[in-house]
Amino acid sequence: MTPTPAGMTIDESFFARPAEEVAPALIGVELLHDGVGGIIVETEAYHDQDPASHSYRGRTPRNASMFGPPAHAYVYRSYGIHWCLNFVCLPGSAVLVRAIRPTTGIEHMLERRGQLAERLLCSGPGRLAEALGITREADGLSLLAPPFRLRPTAETYEIARDRRIGITKAKDELLRFGVRGSPWVSRRFAGEI
Repeated sequence: MTPTPAGMTIDESFFARPAEEVAPALIGVELLHDGVGGIIVETEAYHDQDPASHSYRGRTPRNASMFGPPAHAYVYRSYGIHWCLNFVCLPGSAVLVRAIRPTTGIEHMLERRGQLAERLLCSGPGRLAEALGITREADGLSLLAPPFRLRPTAETYEIARDRRIGITKAKDELLRFGVRGSPWVSRRFAGEI
């Protein structure tokens, strides 16, 4: 798989495609929220025909942002505990940002998450949202304007593909993407030691 090329513009057209195309293209992109963040190293794709997707049964007040325009945030609370950040693609589809490699504002992440090893600060969607200070208030906001910033980097990676994590429906779909061998992902990919 080819990483997002440095210098590529991340705009609405970048997101106005199927989530399974956007998810691997986000690997290696810098994500900042209020100046805090890092490099995306793990994502999962969800689409409207996917029984594991929040959009599968149609629009509700909770998932309304998934049916809005591309390049917006869809933020929901998982199991009533953790906020999760998704990037809206085509209507009814989104990419869950599962993990980043922290690079900017690490001191703020440590304040929010506690004095953890850096590897654990953003390795999982709930941890990531807490470290970046993302809550329901970010739901529906444009990803192309503050408090968000998305920027391709010059880094290249070998991208792995695997089953998604923590779902019971459509669990065999290979819609999780990430940096092969990265210590920053939430779970190793198949075939990694």
